[in-house]
Amino acid sequence: MGKKENELNHLAIIMDGNGRWAKKRHQPRFYGHREGMDNVQKIALAANKLGIKVLTLYAFSTENWARPKEEVAYLMNLPVRFFDKYMPTLIENNVKVNIMGYLDELPAKTLDIVTKAMEDTKDNTGLVLNFAFNYGSRREIVSAVQGIAKEVAQGKLPADEIDEATISQHLMTAKFQTYSDPDLLIRTSGEQRISNFLLWQLAYTELAFSDKNWPDFDENDLKMFVENYQHRDRRFGKVDESDS
Repeated sequence: MGKKENELNHLAIIMDGNGRWAKKRHQPRFYGHREGMDNVQKIALAANKLGIKVLTLYAFSTENWARPKEEVAYLMNLPVRFFDKYMPTLIENNVKVNIMGYLDELPAKTLDIVTKAMEDTKDNTGLVLNFAFNYGSRREIVSAVQGIAKEVAQGKLPADEIDEATISQHLMTAKFQTYSDPDLLIRTSGEQRISNFLLWQLAYTELAFSDKNWPDFDENDLKMFVENYQHRDRRFGKVDESDS
């Protein structure tokens, strides 16, 4: 199998292991979430330097509301702390912030800060730091199907013209155009599952798993995974004639 250079344009990360990281240090889960927040800034800047176009981070799922109320409240306040602390650095590094998910269900303070972050960075042209916040992929797909069904009912779209592109265009990543599907997904903490994250978009994404908990995942780990990806043989279901 010949090695091929692949350009990594869209990287997705499931940031797992904050609670376990804290538990190992005999600290409450909140401590792990705080450290994980600080690590977001480090990895985002490192990804920007590597020339990655979109970094999608799974920050809060639609299922996470089932966690203890105190933890949910803390997680809802993390964007406020993050952008208060790191917005100047993000702007200085030309990072553009995007938040995707069901934002209308967020507390007012959280919604205000994420809306402001997107507005303040809308003209930046570097890395798109895309947070999946109050996001769930199955729900996203249901919303897309509902939107398509409405267009069919209104006579705007013939049912027999619905194809894969139609569905992709109705998903939350559509705004990234040619970069809408991740090239590589990394999950930290040793767990090996997708957890209702970008199910449609991950159809041909390369998968990688790190045993490190998210707060310990550093710039060197990121660089290692990116270099590994660049030497993978991506076939998208096709056959490499050189292997025949």
